[in-house]
Amino acid sequence: MLDYLVRRILGTIPVILVISVVVFAFVHLLPGDPARLVAGMDATLEDVAAVRKSLGLDGPIWDQYWRFLSHAVQGDFGMSLKSRRPVITEIGERLMPTVWLTVFAMVWATAAGLLIGVASAVKRGRWQDWGGMFVAVSGISFPSFWLGLLMIDLFSVRLGWLPTGGYGTPAHFVMPSFTLGLGVAAVMARFTRSAFIEIAREDYVRTARAKGVPEQTVIWKHTLRNALVPVITMVGLQFGFLLGGSIVVETVFTWPGLGRLLVDSVAYRDYPVIQAEILLFSLEFIVINLAVDVLYALANPEIRFR
Repeated sequence: MLDYLVRRILGTIPVILVISVVVFAFVHLLPGDPARLVAGMDATLEDVAAVRKSLGLDGPIWDQYWRFLSHAVQGDFGMSLKSRRPVITEIGERLMPTVWLTVFAMVWATAAGLLIGVASAVKRGRWQDWGGMFVAVSGISFPSFWLGLLMIDLFSVRLGWLPTGGYGTPAHFVMPSFTLGLGVAAVMARFTRSAFIEIAREDYVRTARAKGVPEQTVIWKHTLRNALVPVITMVGLQFGFLLGGSIVVETVFTWPGLGRLLVDSVAYRDYPVIQAEILLFSLEFIVINLAVDVLYALANPEIRFR
């Protein structure tokens, strides 16, 4: 297993390099001059040129990229153009609120999706199946920003039960985590149902029933365990999407996380913060994919590391 992990980690290096090139090029194609924003709208051309030189934006694009890459491998992403603080400090302060929000949303969404998916598959064609799939389709259909605003209006403005935004108490997590995780729960329910039905048709499941194995054992041990292999892939992908997709939810609920920081940075053309955040999200996807591959073997002993 150790050799497999080493090979996978080494294989991610070229991927990260390609991502860094794409991110660097994309960010520098954004309209607007960050030097002008830093210097101020009333600054003279000489002042703007001086600021551009101090920011290292006056040299050729390949020199700027090499400077960015050589510092990034040391954990130095430069200074934020807006706050004039180290980028790593800005991201560090916003990282845990996003991580905790994503974890809470992923936990309840995965549990709910699995339960609804299994119940729909076991009661296939009955009212439990129709009801579960109706909930799943409804969850996929709700836009996050609309659902968030609707919940704020209902539970905060009208009923006064929950805070409209902010971070710090369990009550602050309720609406953002539900808004963020609803789509994931719907996807998990539909995917679990399909995987469960497919596995239930296998010969070893029918053999277990023919031997008189209790139905609960057939469902939870023989069927669900093998159905979890493709579901694990979906969990990993959805977790990565939650981390990146928290931008809208964090903006709606004024959540002090990475998503809101990215929105503010794009508005200000804060190149160092934008580059660092996108690289961080990309690295998260790579790490999650690696974790998914490891979980494959833990869920199904027939899978071996190669």
